[in-house]
Amino acid sequence: MSARKYWLGFNVVKGIGPVRLRALHAHFGDLETAWNASEHDLRAAGLDRRSASNLLQARKSIHLDQLSDDVDRLGAAALTLDDVDYPALLRELPDAPPVLYIKGTLLDADRWAVAFVGTRRATTYGREVTQTLVEPLVHAGITIVSGMALGIDAAAHKAALDAGGRTIAVLGCGIDTVYPPEHRHLAAAIVESGALVTEFPPGTPPEGKNFPVRNRTIGGLSLGVVVVEAPESSGALLTADIAAEQGRDVFAVPGNLTARASKGTNRLIQNGAKLVVSAEDILDELNLTRSTVKVRTSVQEIAPADATEQALLEVLDSEPVHIDDLCQRTGLPITRVSSALALMELKGMVSRQEGMQYVRSRGGAHYRLD
Repeated sequence: MSARKYWLGFNVVKGIGPVRLRALHAHFGDLETAWNASEHDLRAAGLDRRSASNLLQARKSIHLDQLSDDVDRLGAAALTLDDVDYPALLRELPDAPPVLYIKGTLLDADRWAVAFVGTRRATTYGREVTQTLVEPLVHAGITIVSGMALGIDAAAHKAALDAGGRTIAVLGCGIDTVYPPEHRHLAAAIVESGALVTEFPPGTPPEGKNFPVRNRTIGGLSLGVVVVEAPESSGALLTADIAAEQGRDVFAVPGNLTARASKGTNRLIQNGAKLVVSAEDILDELNLTRSTVKVRTSVQEIAPADATEQALLEVLDSEPVHIDDLCQRTGLPITRVSSALALMELKGMVSRQEGMQYVRSRGGAHYRLD
């Protein structure tokens, strides 16, 4: 708890974003030391003069304990990159938000999430397609992520709630603000069956510059992003671009060639996005089945990670590694590695490739042993 206030403090200092904060953390070893460092030491750590000046000024006016109290008073929680409960998929990003403010609950099962984005001026077709796709995904155990905007976002959240599933809304403002205000009832329902999430500190208004940042988090929390309807200048296309850069799968729903709301999605398909006509298209592309998610979650609950799994995760990445090399790198016997990998594959932590090679699954489990 004592360290959390420094994460919250840095999160309100202008000019110190995720990448710079990681650099400070690495340089000083902890954020308390970084927070109290001299200007000379801050410059030596790589901060430019303006950012260092902003921090020095902030230290005079910010009461760190009050920042924590403000979050608690709002009925919210704050997760930092230091917390084991920080979303595993999002943590993988080099520019992952240092702090997430949350109302509601994030569960381990939310690692199996799919984002839905699209135009605020959704057509009847767009809303119907969203519901048609979301409902079976929810029944397969998939969490639905979106941005709680008007149009497709709202349709996705509502479809998930109506199907009895979980949904996460990523905000482009502080956790103390509902935007748009007409979605206050929707926001309350999401808190009960998922979470409102934002990286912006309380008091941050819904300014236009926040939404591209918000879109990065939408993609980061998800295995893939589905664009339902999007004109050629839609912000949903920016989310798709960001998701692709993050290594996420991008899906698009085809539409009428003459419809303005479908020009962007049709263009995405033309440029290589996966064409979607059913929820099965999404599940197949993500290598999931209707029972896979629930089986993996169940196994994780009864068989938590041990030191062997932790050691294997530390040497596995996106490049295939042969089982013999895993034994050599970890110093573990083949029998232990083989049995551990079998269970980890069932959990979704690793994927087996040809020739007894393994890769770390993108949506797989991540653990940190205390």
